Amino acid sequence: MDHGSTEIDDVDTPEDHGLKRKQPWRKDITVRGIVASLMIGIMYSVIAMKLNLTTGLVPNLNVSAALLAFVFIRTWIKLLHKAGFTTTPFTRQENTVIQTCAVACYTIAFGVVTVGLEWLMTVRWRSETRVAFSFL
Repeated sequence: MDHGSTEIDDVDTPEDHGLKRKQPWRKDITVRGIVASLMIGIMYSVIAMKLNLTTGLVPNLNVSAALLAFVFIRTWIKLLHKAGFTTTPFTRQENTVIQTCAVACYTIAFGVVTVGLEWLMTVRWRSETRVAFSFL
């Protein structure tokens, strides 16, 4: 065995083990994935805002967003097949992008509503109590 040799004779590649190289992440973000995530995200934003305004809190909707995304993309593909269009099914990576974007949409809506309402209530409280507390 020659340890001083700089040549490498046996180089393992992923193809040697039956593995495929992963495609670049830019190919996982598709237009149809973004459209689907926006539709689900808008729907969940409305739900999150309604829950926040009525109860003051928003439960974790990640699992339901995942289920709705799965049902939504299955229905989308079936409708396209019935209309005569041939499409490829959504990949696992596209499904993950859809779920992540949908959860991000309703989280942003929750944050905006919460911070916006807090700011409005503070402004209104200060304007109503200015007479009693003129130092504010």
